[in-house]
Amino acid sequence: MIIPLSHLLIFGAILFAIGLYGILVRSNIIAILISIELILNAVNINLVAFSRTTSISPVTGQVFAVFVMAMAAAAAAVGLAIVLALFRVKNTVLSEDINLLKW
Repeated sequence: MIIPLSHLLIFGAILFAIGLYGILVRSNIIAILISIELILNAVNINLVAFSRTTSISPVTGQVFAVFVMAMAAAAAAVGLAIVLALFRVKNTVLSEDINLLKW
């Protein structure tokens, strides 16, 4: 059974909207990082869906999705390292309490 392109795009849009909502509403930095991962997963779904229907070779979308996953893993590792360093200094993971760049 083949899932239609419109269903995949709607699912990707819903996933993107949930991630965007999480970024805008949450104050916990770890929850914001998880929301960014949701957005990147929505991008992967759209890449594979468009590649399956529009490309000559359906593997191209999967290759791009693997690159996006590698970038997401690197961003998550760097982001969690920054959160850990901030937690050691400020003892909080809330974005409102961190004002290191303010004078």
